[in-house]
Amino acid sequence: MDRLEIGFVGIVITLVLIGLRVPIGVAMGAVAIAGIYSMLGLMPAIGIAKAIPYEMIGDWNLSAVPMFLLMGYIASGAGLTSGLFAAARVFLNRVPGGLASASVASSALFASASGSSVATAAAFSRIAIPEMLKAGYAPSLAAGSVAAAGTLGSLIPPSVLLIVFGLMMDVSISTLFVAGLLPGLLSGAMFIALITIRAILNPSLAPKHEEHYSLSEKLALIRDVWPLPVLIAGVLGGIFTGVFTATEAGAIGAFLAAVIAATRRKLSGKVLGTALIDTALSTSAIFIIVVGAALFARFVALSTVPVWVTGHFEGYSALTVILLIGALYLVLGCFLESISIMLLTLPVLAPLLSHLGIDLIWFGILTVKLLEIGLVTPPVGMNVYVIRSSLGDTIPLGRIFAGVSWFIMADVITLALLIAFPAISLWLPAFMAN
Repeated sequence: MDRLEIGFVGIVITLVLIGLRVPIGVAMGAVAIAGIYSMLGLMPAIGIAKAIPYEMIGDWNLSAVPMFLLMGYIASGAGLTSGLFAAARVFLNRVPGGLASASVASSALFASASGSSVATAAAFSRIAIPEMLKAGYAPSLAAGSVAAAGTLGSLIPPSVLLIVFGLMMDVSISTLFVAGLLPGLLSGAMFIALITIRAILNPSLAPKHEEHYSLSEKLALIRDVWPLPVLIAGVLGGIFTGVFTATEAGAIGAFLAAVIAATRRKLSGKVLGTALIDTALSTSAIFIIVVGAALFARFVALSTVPVWVTGHFEGYSALTVILLIGALYLVLGCFLESISIMLLTLPVLAPLLSHLGIDLIWFGILTVKLLEIGLVTPPVGMNVYVIRSSLGDTIPLGRIFAGVSWFIMADVITLALLIAFPAISLWLPAFMAN
């Protein structure tokens, strides 16, 4: 076989291995080394297998991953996120479908601290859904709103997916964070608009249940949740104003989370120890995937598959290519989890995007938005299964998917707006640069 054939065979074998539940980092790394060996021989394969892991893990930018994870674990373990839903429901109390909208708003804040969609969905499935069911909300709306709101953790900075995209495509992580803010807020606003409209048109979905709170009660709730918005504003504000880089922001965020938790007397040895262990485990898993993806990217480049793809799409407009990639990502999102899709496809697509002159910051935001949709689409829909696992048999799986389908439609509209108006993603980075 020639190099091109070896490349395509390697891609197919990798997909099969992932389908068989082989860990993605192991699957990509093993196929890459075997493929490089078949193309270049034993010694080049050994040399690449030795060099690339050191180059990737030694990249200073990658240190942002454990630092942001640590920030999220400390904030969650110390209870800095515990009052978010209670505060949001007070201020959205009079809006139709207010409890569901409150779950979206509080999920957005929680996601900014954790950077994880799955963690957000898991947390609010235990906090928000029981409250909505108690208030008479339709189970499909209650579960669907939390599953969809959990995806906001992929786009609203700080986001692990944006960090990995920046490393793989060699673009500024700070700029990606700035670019993701408005699309992330737009996604949340679209969800709240959808909930409000559906609640107005069909009041039985979300019975009106106004609660009256005194000023002192509202102030007490604000005192309970203020540390998290302050933490997020401090971290993102420092990035946006250029006071520190995204990599430095992770360390500063973890330090501030620990300081705030300590001043509130919630930073026990157990909380800190658990946060450090969870950070180490999550970071190790991500680093294995990143190393495997880097080896796979080198294999794909040597196989000339990207050259073939670029030549095959010669003459296509940038918009056509974006739409085709979007369709591919939506299909893959039905079967693979987010980081698998991104790391499998970017090595193949990178030369094509460069050839067409597509802005990589804009494409990064589109990519993460597409991956968000994949988190709730059947049959995989990781967020849906997280909620199903948390709730047990309370809400059938089919009803959760039915509820989340409305939010997928809202996401598709948001995606269309991001494609039609790139300025939604690019205006803020340009403004901050000036």
